Amino acid sequence: MSNDALKFVKDGYVLGLGSGRAATTFVKLLSSFIKTKKIKIKGIPTSLQIKLIAEQGGIPLIEADQVDHVDVVFDGADQIDFEKNLIKGGGGALLREHILINAAKKVVVMADKTKFVKYFNRSVPIEVHPLARSGVTKSIKKLGGKPKIRTLERGYPFITENGNLILDCCFGIIKKPKVLAQKIIQLAGVMEVGIFTRKPDVIYKAKTNGKFDIIT
Repeated sequence: MSNDALKFVKDGYVLGLGSGRAATTFVKLLSSFIKTKKIKIKGIPTSLQIKLIAEQGGIPLIEADQVDHVDVVFDGADQIDFEKNLIKGGGGALLREHILINAAKKVVVMADKTKFVKYFNRSVPIEVHPLARSGVTKSIKKLGGKPKIRTLERGYPFITENGNLILDCCFGIIKKPKVLAQKIIQLAGVMEVGIFTRKPDVIYKAKTNGKFDIIT
């Protein structure tokens, strides 16, 4: 799957490098690919985790504010509904992922078959400024959600690379994700919502035995 996705990488491209397991596998393959093909690319990592892996592989890196476009973003997803909306943010990088995906000419998503559902039914990550935690929590409850602050193993709050908190919010079955996302993003102190309504251009659906479907 990740090997096949390399066909979208061209000489001179600016690539968005998403976070998570699928993206990690892709970045490791990308390192060998650009050396073998002797092509030059620039990568924009969405997290420190991916940045470190890319650096180890010798991939040249830049920041999103250094370019005016992104040719292709390669990323994973926590859940994909029947309309190709995504839930992302399981790793806490949803703000940077949103910035890159919105700037990209093409979006390629790689996900296991278990991530595909008719309607979203998992928690939605919401990145929140620490000062707005109580207010946003109250507002999310009014919207029918059950917010829970994301914590680390020892109980400390999970802090994003932007210095914010993550509220993982259960809304049950979500049949109108775009409407819900618009209501949440309007709340004061909400930095980003883990519902992505830009449809990917290509989706790789991984099956068993290394096989996959390509959805366009």
